[in-house]
Formats: sequence, structure tokens, C-alpha cells
Amino acid sequence: MPDTARKRTYIMRGDNMDDDKQNLKELYKIRKSELKEDYKKQKQDIKQEVKDFKEASMTNIKGRVKNNISGFLRAVVSGLLILVQILVILTLPLLLRQYTALFYFILEVVSFFVAVGLINANKNASFKVAWMAIALLLPGSGHIMYYLWGRNSTRKKLIKNTKLKIAESYPYIEFDEECEKEFYSEHPELKGISKYLKSYMFPLRRNNKAKYYRMGEDVFKDIFEDIAGAKKFVLLNFFIVAEGALWDMLHDILLKKVKEGVEVIFIYDDFGGMIRTDKHFCRTLNDEGIRTMVFNPIHKYTDKLIMNYRTHQKIVVIDGNVGYTGGFNIADEYANLIERFGVWKDCGIRIEGDGVWGLTMIFLQVLSICRPKEAVDYNRYRPKKAAEKNNCYCQVISDGPYPYDAHILESTYKQIISTADKYVYIMTPYLILEEHMIQTLLEAVKRGVDVRIITPKIPDKKKVYMLTQYNYGPLLAGGVKIYEYTPGFIHSKVIINENSALVGTVNMDYRSFYLHFENAVWISEKEILEDIYDDFKDTFLISEDISYESWENRPRKDKILQPVLNMFSTLV
Repeated sequence: MPDTARKRTYIMRGDNMDDDKQNLKELYKIRKSELKEDYKKQKQDIKQEVKDFKEASMTNIKGRVKNNISGFLRAVVSGLLILVQILVILTLPLLLRQYTALFYFILEVVSFFVAVGLINANKNASFKVAWMAIALLLPGSGHIMYYLWGRNSTRKKLIKNTKLKIAESYPYIEFDEECEKEFYSEHPELKGISKYLKSYMFPLRRNNKAKYYRMGEDVFKDIFEDIAGAKKFVLLNFFIVAEGALWDMLHDILLKKVKEGVEVIFIYDDFGGMIRTDKHFCRTLNDEGIRTMVFNPIHKYTDKLIMNYRTHQKIVVIDGNVGYTGGFNIADEYANLIERFGVWKDCGIRIEGDGVWGLTMIFLQVLSICRPKEAVDYNRYRPKKAAEKNNCYCQVISDGPYPYDAHILESTYKQIISTADKYVYIMTPYLILEEHMIQTLLEAVKRGVDVRIITPKIPDKKKVYMLTQYNYGPLLAGGVKIYEYTPGFIHSKVIINENSALVGTVNMDYRSFYLHFENAVWISEKEILEDIYDDFKDTFLISEDISYESWENRPRKDKILQPVLNMFSTLV
């Protein structure tokens, strides 16, 4: 018999016990030792499972990274055009130096109006600080930059047209009062969030089957299977598309469906697909019968820096009956067919039933933005079969860069955190937070909520990773637990508390909350919450627990550079 077990038996038998209290303390020590041993074994088992999973997944498929020269040149040309504008602006003060007194007076006047404009702008504090810093660092030149690129008026027409196109979809949105009444009765603690989302035209849906995916490999396997069974149409919207093994598989399936008479519409973002696709990529797909369009071409807006406004959404809809979303894009690293930053962990969710109409609507809204002169027939893409009756509720939501409107997804994150009573767990590849979000997390800790955040151990963008680590400080000091995913890069975007979860495309950073088009599924179904919770628990075991002491002892160069980068966090 092992010594620990023998000692436990001896204590439990009560032989020679002089002090019950001492006995209980000894028993506690033994149990604590056993739990530590179990924890170590479980941690090793999960690490081995991750290793085995990576080795076994899609073993017959060899991934690749293809960087397209023409796309790279497009990016370089766009960058050079912006650089030329900046250089011209920077040389203006030198050209005007002979008029020093007059120039200084004009500079003071302009500075006053820039300051007034920024202070009264309907923007968050980080945005104002970034442009104030630019104006201070580059007197004169910084003011011109702000006038060209920092004011709302430079984007006013684009945003106005976008909002008008989205409003065209509103007549096709239906609200089920009976569904809402039953949900509020079953889940009174979720009534506030649900009614908030409803106020922005995101109806509550029931009659769904939902499935959560821990890894990109799994979600793509099911996506390909569902697309292969499509009868009427397939809708796809992605931020990144890269030619490789994963694209080859998807491309082959889509071509087969086109030959079968299935309508296929494919939207991808210009920024996300520019470098890793052929310059004729879009035209070739259209010639093949796959109706393809590029969202927000970069070259159209190099004079206004509107290249920030990307579609970061990921949506797949099959016949209106099945829909997918999550953090995954169409590139080999998302299915671990290649290794770029260690094991790539992404999450996703599959919805079958009434909730799919929400994903379809969001896709068609983006389609209408891409083709503003075309009328979109929403009824054409209605579900092709009735959903099975059940009480699996969800709300499919989206958000975009609309000035003067609420930031819906950021607010939903805050409400999930604020309504938590037991725990809040978050996975995000980037952690660049506004002060009010940090405060919301810290307030949850003070209420006794277990708040944990998982970020990558291996970053994909070093400067963004530095900003992510800089944000650890106040969170760790306030009791938030930070974990770094040691196998590699975590790209999952999910938040959960004991009552509900949000799975989608949203990073916890300025770009996702303010600059990009995003989407997500808010869900409270018990089995899905258990799956997500288990995913977090398993991921904690293979992640490094970051302490405040280790954060304070980070390299000196990081301590110097991080606060400077933080001033420009809204522009990174």
C-alpha cells in the first residue's frame, strides 16, 4: 500500500488519536497532496490529447502558405500613397518657416479648434488621447492629419449609406412576443440583456439545435459536410481567405454545388484576402459561377484611411437551415494544417433552426452594402424547412462602425460581466481595453466573481501582444486571473458566465468594438454552456497562470515602449 494511502487509513481508523483537530488538519494535508497529484496527471493528459489531436487531425492533408506578389504590391502601393500624404503634410511646417510669427499664430488658433473638436467629439477617451498626442508631437502636421483622417465628416457619406442599406432589412425582422414571454419567465436574470438586444432589432429565437466547437479542425469538417448537402444556396462571409489546402477543399465542394444548380455567394474582405490570394481570385470565382465580391476595396479610400472599416464577420449559411460563426477564417493555420504560431486554437458554433435567419440577415445586409445599387430579395433566402420545436433560445447579433450609435457588442460584453454572480471566463487573442471595460471587470471581482481571461502565449502580432500584456497590470492588481495559452496562439472569441455565453468574431480590443463589422451568437442553452465551460476548464490546465509579480518583472524595454504604444492603441 502506498505511504499516503496507508497514512490515510491509519488516520481514518482513529488509532492513537489524541487530538481530533490535529487529525483533521493532517487529513486535509493528505487530501491536498492527492488533489495536486491528480491535477498534474490531468494536466499532462490534456497536453498529450492536444498533441495527439494535432498529429491526427487531417493527417492526409498538407497545408501551405501562399503569399501573392500582386497582393503584396497592392498593399505596398496603398501604404506608399498614405506615406506620401503624410510626408507632404510633415514638410509643410518647413516650407512655412519663413513666416514663423504668422505660422505660430495660425497654429495656436488651429490647436484651439482641434482641442475643442476632440473634447466634444462623440468618441471614446482613447481615440481623443491618440489624436491629441499626434497634434502635440507634430504641430501643424498633426492638425492636418486630424482634419483629413480623424473627423467624422470624412466618413459621413459612407456611414450614412451603410445605415440606409441595413435599414432596408428591418421589414423582414419578426419578433415573437410569446417566445419572449416564456424566455423571460424561465430566465428572469437574462431579461435585461435580451430586451437590450431586441431594442437594436435582434429578435430572440427558439427552436434551435446548437453545437459548440473547441477547434477549427472540427468546425470545418462539419461545414464541408453541410455544404455538400446544400440544395438551394450557400452563403459565405469571411475576413481572411488564403489559398491553401483548406481553400482547395472548400473550392472543390463549391464548384460541385454550382454544377448542381445551387446558388453560392461568397464575400471576403479586401484587406484580409489581398496578400494571400491571386490577383485574379475574385474574377476567376465569378467566371466559375461562384458569385464573389470584395468588401470595401482598400484603394478606394487611401485618402481617408477608411481601410479600417473591415468586415471581420465569419458567417456560413446553408439553405437557411444551418448556420455557422466563430473566430475561424479560411486559411490553413485555422485548421492546424500548417504551424505558424504553435497550436492554433479557435472556437465556433453551429446553429440549426430559427436562429439561422439572424445569420442570414446579417449576411444579406453586408451583401447590400457591397452592392448598394442592387435590391436584395430577403425572402429568397428564407429557411427551406421548419425547425424542430424546442426551448433552445438564442439571439444572433452584429455591430459596425456607426458614429453616434451605441456599441452593441461591447455593451453586451459589459452586461455579461456585470450580471455575473459566480464566474466570468473570456478567451481573446487581443486584450486592449478601454478604462470603463477594465473597471467593469474589476467591479465583478469585488462582487466575488471569479474573473479569468485567456490570451495567447505565442503572438501573431508582436506590437499588439505588447499592448495586450500591458493591459494585464491593472487587471492582475485588481484580482483578475490572466492565463496564457502555452501550446500556441488562441484565436477564440468567447465570453461566458453562469447564465449565458457569447460566441462570435469579437476581439476585446478597439478595432472589434469600434471599427469593424462583427457578429456573434448570444445563447443560454444549458448543454452549450456546459460544453463551453468544459473547454475553458481544460484550457486553463494547459495555460500559464500569469502573476502580478511576473508582470512587474517584465523586460525594461517593454516597460518603456508599452506606455508609448498605449497612447496610440486606437490606431494600432
